[in-house]
Amino acid sequence: MLQAMRNKMHGWPSIILLGVCVFAMSLFGMESYFTSRNDSFVAKVGSHEISQRDFQDRVNQLRQQTSAEQGEHFDSSMFEKPEVKQRILDGMIDQQLLLQANADWGLRVADKAVRDYIGAIPAFVVNGQFDPTSYRAWLASQRKTPAMFEDDIRASLATRLLPDAIDASTLISDAQIDQFLSLLTQRRDLRYFMLPRPTPADSKVSDAQVEVWYKAHLADYMNPEQVSVKYIEVNGADLKPDIAPSDDELKKRYEDEKQRFVQPEQRLVSHILIDVPNNATPDQQKAALAKAEKIAAQANPGNFAELAKKDSQDLGSKRQGGDLGWLEKGVTNPAFDSAMFALQKGQISKPVLSPDGYHIIWLRDVRSGESKPFAEVRDQLVKEALAAARDRKYNEVAGKMSDNTYQNPTSLEPAAAALNLPIKSTGLFSRKGGEGLAANPKLIAAAFSDDVLVQGNNSGLIDLGNDHSVVIHIDKHVAAAARPLEEVRADVQKKILDERVATAARKQADGALARLRKGEAMAAVATSVGASVTSVSEAVRGHAEVPAPLMTQAFLLPHPVSGKPQFAAVDMQDGNYALLAVDKVQGGDLSKVPPEQRDVLRQQMGQAYGSEATRELLDVLRAHAKIKVNKNLM
Repeated sequence: MLQAMRNKMHGWPSIILLGVCVFAMSLFGMESYFTSRNDSFVAKVGSHEISQRDFQDRVNQLRQQTSAEQGEHFDSSMFEKPEVKQRILDGMIDQQLLLQANADWGLRVADKAVRDYIGAIPAFVVNGQFDPTSYRAWLASQRKTPAMFEDDIRASLATRLLPDAIDASTLISDAQIDQFLSLLTQRRDLRYFMLPRPTPADSKVSDAQVEVWYKAHLADYMNPEQVSVKYIEVNGADLKPDIAPSDDELKKRYEDEKQRFVQPEQRLVSHILIDVPNNATPDQQKAALAKAEKIAAQANPGNFAELAKKDSQDLGSKRQGGDLGWLEKGVTNPAFDSAMFALQKGQISKPVLSPDGYHIIWLRDVRSGESKPFAEVRDQLVKEALAAARDRKYNEVAGKMSDNTYQNPTSLEPAAAALNLPIKSTGLFSRKGGEGLAANPKLIAAAFSDDVLVQGNNSGLIDLGNDHSVVIHIDKHVAAAARPLEEVRADVQKKILDERVATAARKQADGALARLRKGEAMAAVATSVGASVTSVSEAVRGHAEVPAPLMTQAFLLPHPVSGKPQFAAVDMQDGNYALLAVDKVQGGDLSKVPPEQRDVLRQQMGQAYGSEATRELLDVLRAHAKIKVNKNLM
């Protein structure tokens, strides 16, 4: 075909036409090259991408956490606000900046720190000791290996390396503590009186005034947008396996997975740790080894616990005489593991070098592995088989429900008929949620999404957790609308009168304040309005007998100058006003502050100053990092 075209194309017009076609094709090719490379990340910090899924997972995690904390007061719509999403993304960017700084500066989470953290998790502690059996059972329930879980913990701890180091290096002087305590316990002599609530000059409200107010404050009288939804659901708890497992099937599973029912060999171990600092010099390493060898030469079963309490640098075990409890393979680091399983019962090792430092290990006892008989684990196997069958059935039904509602996007009826599922419905609910399923943040977000609310489609499969999923479709939609004027007339009239009273109260307070500032005696001003003056000597912050708005304002006023009081009119937040005078200011009596309070304050100030220093460090890291954000993917 190309040869035929060539034979027919002669002369300069044909050459020009051909050139135009080639040029146009090249442009379209270049456009497709550029447009096909769409960024799929929400943010990119250096070379690390924060994917849309990672970001959404973090949003969902925080949404569920906030919902659990706030209960019925939770408003899921707050997580749709751009400023909230930006705050969440900023936090993820900050974490990545800290991780990259760790890598640049050679900071890493020590194996000992990971082990200590895991060992302190309450779920793994039995009778005050780390219990490997509980740990292993939890890992199995989460379908994680020890290495996977340790990596999760290490990543979590890594984001705290720099902030914790900054906190630890923040020094708070005694002078700073004294200055803060002096302000905190400052004493002020006060006088005040309450102004009587005035009556409005005009207590009549016309229909025209009501209508003007109503129109000006229409947003205050809106019924929120509401929806109700139809839904079909699959709940794993309601599903029953078709056939119960037979004994032959259970025995086969037992034989196939027999290793699960073998209690691994465990060793009762104590140790003494001599720490070797990160980036230790050769002299430091030699000194640590020499100290460890000296302790190992002295150690025997009779004095090991005392030596551990005296010399061990493992704070987690030294108080227990170095006791680490029963350990099995894989719980500690490889060097410690090898040395521990090379010992005979009662032996004490020579110093063993690991990433944490030098260990002296005492093997106190050994438990050999034992296999549980079939009869003992049969009930467990039945439960597991039924749970697995229920999971398979749940996944099967949920998958079919998802496929069917996707293929028939405008109705739930085809899926309900095909799967023999009833179509249920909720009551009306707003973006703040409703009752039952309508309180779930995921369902609320789906119900008010563009695809479901505006386009009228079925939702995708909404995973409510614990093998429970639903697909929803809008049943009713009630748009936001203003309540009729007649319905709110009494409230509008009250608001108008309240505003008049507030204006009169402010005018009365300003007049009284002006008289005080001109030098008129407070008692005389109070008497003229039918009030009496209350005096409080040496009031401190949080004084229970003085109303809170007065106390707040009292400690905001400047110090009296040349014996002249400082005055203020104070809005009591209930429609009333008070007149306040601060006559004298004294620093706190630091001799009454116990040492324990000073220590707590020093720690709190260190954390506060450290947090500010960390924030400044993050600002510097941001300034020097290449950060790209795709707001359209948030």
